[in-house]
Amino acid sequence: MGDVILTTPLLRAIRLRHPGAEITYLTRPGFASLVADHPASVEVLTFDPASESLESLAARLRALPFTHLLDLHGVTRTRLLRLLVPGNWRGYSKRRLARWVLVHAKRDIYPDAVPEPERYFEAARDLDVVPDGLPAEVGIGTEAAAVAAAWLAEHGLGGRPLVSLAPGAAHFTKRWPLANWEDLCRHLVAQGYDVAVLTGSDFREEGTAIAAAGGGSAASTGGALGLQATAAVLRASRVTVSGDTGLMHLATAVGSRVVALFGPTVRQFGFFPYRSPATVLEMTLDCRPCSAQGGPVCPLGHHRCLREILPDAVIRAVGTATA
Repeated sequence: MGDVILTTPLLRAIRLRHPGAEITYLTRPGFASLVADHPASVEVLTFDPASESLESLAARLRALPFTHLLDLHGVTRTRLLRLLVPGNWRGYSKRRLARWVLVHAKRDIYPDAVPEPERYFEAARDLDVVPDGLPAEVGIGTEAAAVAAAWLAEHGLGGRPLVSLAPGAAHFTKRWPLANWEDLCRHLVAQGYDVAVLTGSDFREEGTAIAAAGGGSAASTGGALGLQATAAVLRASRVTVSGDTGLMHLATAVGSRVVALFGPTVRQFGFFPYRSPATVLEMTLDCRPCSAQGGPVCPLGHHRCLREILPDAVIRAVGTATA
């Protein structure tokens, strides 16, 4: 999710520089809504590797008259696609060597501090585009906005300033301890906030437990909302508290202030909140970073990078962000 959202500054720049261009965006079906209503007006193609072969996708793409083909993913599947679909392909540097050295040798040899959304512009070097310094952006359709409003009304949220919590993460080492989320929710409600706990269906039980700590002034989505409706809830939030996850980037793309909790990953990787009001909480530890994307267990067994970020520090950051 986050990768898709962070490509949107490039979409905006291409549309501004080439207003008459036909722009086609290829992504998985679950992420299509993130760009379907983008102001750049793109055509969205989807590919589900569980139901379609790469050869079939390549045949679809070969039938279209592309003048430029940008690989903004840089993984094995897209490298194979570049072989199957001849054309004017361009990619970008993922700084793999610098990332490996920082993770495994704890030496910083990054040649620059360019955020990932601006690294994507390397793939568009033939299109005469530059970053405009603005955040990512995600369009929200009227139906999704109505769904979000109905969910907030159903759960009695929004009468007080709204804070959203995004406790889930694909990798365990990126997750702040559940007890801390519960403590945070309890304190936010006591301080006069309503709390929306945003999770997918895979994190439903944890989300329900966090919301329960806030009593009737907190509720968990539990995967009931689509991405655009979730974006609408984030847009209505004064602050979003999140780990290093896609929902953090979604919050920045709709204008919610962010308090971000970073554990195993670091700024050099390029995925800190992009060009938006944000506070990043992180611990200075010799073992950071321990991986590029997080993992199932802390390599040293202590998980201090997130365990030592205490709820009091997050509460203070939320208070500062809403002041």
